[in-house]
Amino acid sequence: MDPIVAAFGLVFQPYVLLVILLSALFGLFVGAIPGLTATMATALLVPVTFFMPPIPAVAAIVTATAMAIFSGDIPSALLRMPGTPASAAYTDEAYLLTRQGKAEIALGSGLVFSVLGGIFGTLVLVVAAPALAEIALKFSSFEYFWLVMLGFTCAIFIAGTDPLKGCMSLLLGLLVSIVGLENPAAFPRYTFGNADLTGGIPLIPLMIGMFAISEVLRYATQVERPVLGTDKPFGNVFAGMWGLVKKYPVQLLRGSALGTAIGALPGAGADIAAWMSYGMSKKFSKEPEKFGTGHVEGIVESGAANNSALGGAWIPALVFGIPGDSITAIAIGVLYLKNMNPGPTLFVDNPQNIYAVFIVFLLAQLLMLPLGWLAIKVAKQLLRIPGEILMPIILLFCIVGSFAINNTLFGVIVMVIAGVVAFFMERWGFPVAPTILGVVLGTMLEEHFFSSLVKADGRLTAFFERPIAGVLGACTVLIWAWWLAKSLKGTRTVHG
Repeated sequence: MDPIVAAFGLVFQPYVLLVILLSALFGLFVGAIPGLTATMATALLVPVTFFMPPIPAVAAIVTATAMAIFSGDIPSALLRMPGTPASAAYTDEAYLLTRQGKAEIALGSGLVFSVLGGIFGTLVLVVAAPALAEIALKFSSFEYFWLVMLGFTCAIFIAGTDPLKGCMSLLLGLLVSIVGLENPAAFPRYTFGNADLTGGIPLIPLMIGMFAISEVLRYATQVERPVLGTDKPFGNVFAGMWGLVKKYPVQLLRGSALGTAIGALPGAGADIAAWMSYGMSKKFSKEPEKFGTGHVEGIVESGAANNSALGGAWIPALVFGIPGDSITAIAIGVLYLKNMNPGPTLFVDNPQNIYAVFIVFLLAQLLMLPLGWLAIKVAKQLLRIPGEILMPIILLFCIVGSFAINNTLFGVIVMVIAGVVAFFMERWGFPVAPTILGVVLGTMLEEHFFSSLVKADGRLTAFFERPIAGVLGACTVLIWAWWLAKSLKGTRTVHG
């Protein structure tokens, strides 16, 4: 029997389709709650997959992950509280659109372009998995170092009109990232004898605090209670989406391509893809001054990137058994458990299983349109709840999400401190987004920098000697040089 026909037979069974539907609903629910990430949704499904055949087990993980990454956009747009780290890159943009009475544009673009980006990533996974995986394997510590530096450069572009405050915010994130034992020397830094700090400051409670708790504090400290989200009813989330597709085709393709490429790099994933894509969108936009005021262009590009990264992350996972991110690391364990050992032989010995996985990817993306629309309709009712009731409920969810990371109060303490710090940062005009990015990439930067120095015996020129590293390094340095020249030109104009 033809493997493709056999694959359709494996997927289009009542039991498998029911698993996909239930996993989709589960992923939408988990992703929409700040603190309960797509990774957590995947981890929670693993015990359930023990009792499933191989195809529905993989289908459950793929579907729940795709839905969770999208549904993180819903609280992000309505309440400025990203459900997942991948949504944090464009949270402010989506929330400002909602405050302007354009919630349907913020949510609709998040949904539609997540689906389009996801389909792009899936098609690349189907067509070019082996070739892209080989390219990803050529990335050593030198290439990763420059990739992280490009990410930091994007963070400054995200920072808005005051790059200095953006740099200071980024440095704060880097300071937070060096706490603990996770450093080349395994030396406890800034732990002050506290055992909880030896593992570093956890990202999820930090992110919940900086986005959600700061918003709760802002609401509580207002003399005149601000309206949550928008007091205007919003209509059809699909209205105007075709117009956006025609207006931003380059952004859609660029975000989808970047997301797939970043996803294919082991250890990167949707979070970094979304941040880098948002920064690139602002850099190449014809209207960069609109970013940070509620501009849909950034949502289009980074929304496409975060879901296309899902397909990209499975490329090295399926072909070489190397996880692209934490989600595929969990998925690889399930593949081994179900005797679908990842590697080149999987494509030869069980091609029908691989094709079945590809079909599941496509189904999950297509299913996201109706179910995502339904999730938005349900979430819309949030805006009708009075703030005096909604804010304590949100606070409760934040506490539960922060506690659930390691089942300790330490996460809750981190959340509260981060919330207070972010509240004052925003009051004084310091952007929060670069801090989060600094925490996400700080450990990776240090690890790859020192690994590269050891390999090169301390020679800094080695960072440019490898072909891919040389290109990435040259791009980064050129961006810095252009930026410096532009700043000096502006200074001379002012003094002149």
